[in-house]
Amino acid sequence: MANITAAQVKELRDKTGAGMMDCKKALVETDGNLEEAVDALRQKGLAAAKKKAGRITSEGSVSALISEDGKSGALLEVNCETDFVAKNPDFVEFVKNLTNHIIAKAPKVLKAEDGEGALLDQPFIANEEKTVGDTLPDLIGIIGENISPRRFERWELNGSGLLNSYIHMGGKLGVMVELECSEEAAKNEAVAAFSKQLAMHAAASNPLCLNRDGVPEDVLEREKAIYKTQILESGKPENLVDKIMVGKVNKFYKENCLLEQIWVHDTALTVTKAAAAISKEVGSEVTIKRYARYLLGEGLEKRSNDLAAEVAEQLEGK
Repeated sequence: MANITAAQVKELRDKTGAGMMDCKKALVETDGNLEEAVDALRQKGLAAAKKKAGRITSEGSVSALISEDGKSGALLEVNCETDFVAKNPDFVEFVKNLTNHIIAKAPKVLKAEDGEGALLDQPFIANEEKTVGDTLPDLIGIIGENISPRRFERWELNGSGLLNSYIHMGGKLGVMVELECSEEAAKNEAVAAFSKQLAMHAAASNPLCLNRDGVPEDVLEREKAIYKTQILESGKPENLVDKIMVGKVNKFYKENCLLEQIWVHDTALTVTKAAAAISKEVGSEVTIKRYARYLLGEGLEKRSNDLAAEVAEQLEGK
């Protein structure tokens, strides 16, 4: 029996897109013959995933999960090609299992090139004989569309506090929030309700960042340049530009920084004042520590719905 090297496995994987373990098994079965191994994978339907892997994925699902002890939370986006497949039971189950995996296995990054603790390289909690990455070609082969985990957040409480999440429109938008508070306050139903309301607020108001310190410098400078042009073109004298600019920048902060936004549940309050009100109600300080907001497909190239071309491609066996 031929000695199968890692380089051979990688070459076969690059050619077919099949999982690492499937590639190794095919090479063993064909005594290291690369072309025969390709044929073997094609016969099993495992090589079909390669071509599908290049397709645009801008549909899919955003999922969130808070651990049973409330100490850790996960927010995940997994993409596919069509909204129809996003409702496929196999896809739904994969997203659910992967969200559970993130909570249980605490990956640090998505891919190995991003650093240590890559999600795609971890043995999958739903089938530990394969990594998460090696599970994908199998799922792609079953479903018939490219599937791609895109991004995730995994948080863990460093002290006392509360995590909560909100999923909107069946997975089109997801938010996770963290409150810092006493253990007693974290168990209070009013604080739990506030944390859910906060997640819903972030979903609706789409803040750019938590507070002023979080606004990227390039974003702020771009806004200032726009404001300056607007002020001068309106006929205002140049010596008033800086004074008028202050008001415009403050308005930008109030619209884009979560803590300064108008509270969607009571427009008489800002988010900061809403947090102060709940702190007063429970007799203990409740601080908004962070949030994450995933809009499905945000920033991704959208897939064209050329049904005729898609059918022709399938008929040609592509």
